[in-house]
Amino acid sequence: MDILFVIDRLELKYFEFNNLVTNFWIIRELLLSNKDVWITTIDNLSLKSGIAYADCYKAFENNGNIFYEKEIEQRKINDFQLVMFRPDPPVDNDYINSTYIFDFVDREKTLILNDPKAIRDFNEKLHAVKFNHLMPENIVTSSKKDIMEFLNEHNEIVLKPLNCCFGAGVMTLTKGDKNTAVIINTMTDNGKRKLMVQKYIEKAKFGDKRVLFLGDEVLDVCIQKLPSNDDFKFNDHCDNNIIKAELTPEEKANFLPVAKEMNKLGLPLVGLDVIDGKIIEINVTSPCYFIKEINHHHGVQLEKNITEFILNRCKIHSGCLLHS
Repeated sequence: MDILFVIDRLELKYFEFNNLVTNFWIIRELLLSNKDVWITTIDNLSLKSGIAYADCYKAFENNGNIFYEKEIEQRKINDFQLVMFRPDPPVDNDYINSTYIFDFVDREKTLILNDPKAIRDFNEKLHAVKFNHLMPENIVTSSKKDIMEFLNEHNEIVLKPLNCCFGAGVMTLTKGDKNTAVIINTMTDNGKRKLMVQKYIEKAKFGDKRVLFLGDEVLDVCIQKLPSNDDFKFNDHCDNNIIKAELTPEEKANFLPVAKEMNKLGLPLVGLDVIDGKIIEINVTSPCYFIKEINHHHGVQLEKNITEFILNRCKIHSGCLLHS
C-alpha cells in the first residue's frame, strides 16, 4: 500500500526526531507495518492537464525514528491508495488552493483523510457554532458595535481570528480595558475582518481539554493543556504544560453526536478543545492527538489505534470499489 502524507512545511523541516507531532507516530507505525509512505507539502502539489501530482519524498524508519530520502519524485496522486491531508493552518489562499487540487483526484481510487473539500467547507472556529448548545455564548462578527455590546454583557471575552491555529492572535478583553477600541479595531482590521468572540470561561485558567474522535468514536483518553506562564492559554507544547485528564460520562454522551456528525461530513479525525464541558474549538485541519503525552499518562499505544482505524477505512474503501 502506497500512502501520501501532506504535511506542514515546518514539519518537513523538522521531520526527524519530532515525536511531539502526530504525523511522526502515525507514519512510523505505518512504516513498521510495511506500508510505503511518502511525504509532501502543499506547495509541491500541482495539476497538469487536469491530472493531480505531488512532488514527494519517500519516508523510511531506522532504529525507531523516521527519515526521508532527499531525492524528490513526482507522482500522480491517484497512484496512492490513501492520502492523509494534514497541513497546518493558517487556512489562507494557498491552503484553500491546495484543497482544489484534490477536486481532480479520483476518489474511487484514492481515499483522502480528512477530506480536503470538507476541511475547506468547515471553519474550525466559525462552524463550531453548528453545535452551539455545547459552546459558551458567542458571536461571529466584524462589527465593533457588536463586540462592545457583547463585552458589556459578559464583562470578559475572548477574540479569535477565524483562520489561525495554536492560539495565534487569540486575545482576552476585559470590560473597562483602556485599550478596548484599539484591540477591537486591530483584530477586525477596522471592521473588515470577522472574528469568533466568546464569553470568557473562568475555568480557562486551568487550561483546556483535548477530546479526540476516530470516526463515530469519542476516545476515552485525553489530556489537559495548561496555560503558559506568560499567557492565558496553551501556547507552548512541552511536558510541563500537558497533564493527564479524564473524560466524564456526561462529556462523552454530549460529544458522541458531534463525532457522528463530523464523520458524516467527511471529517473522521477531529480534536475538540473543551473548557468546563464547553466546546471552544473544533480542530479538523491537522488535529494533534498528543500521542506522546497520552501514551505516557494513560499507558496506551494510541498510534496503533489510529493506524488501525485508518487502515480499516482503506479496507472498507477498497471493498466498496470491488463490489461497485
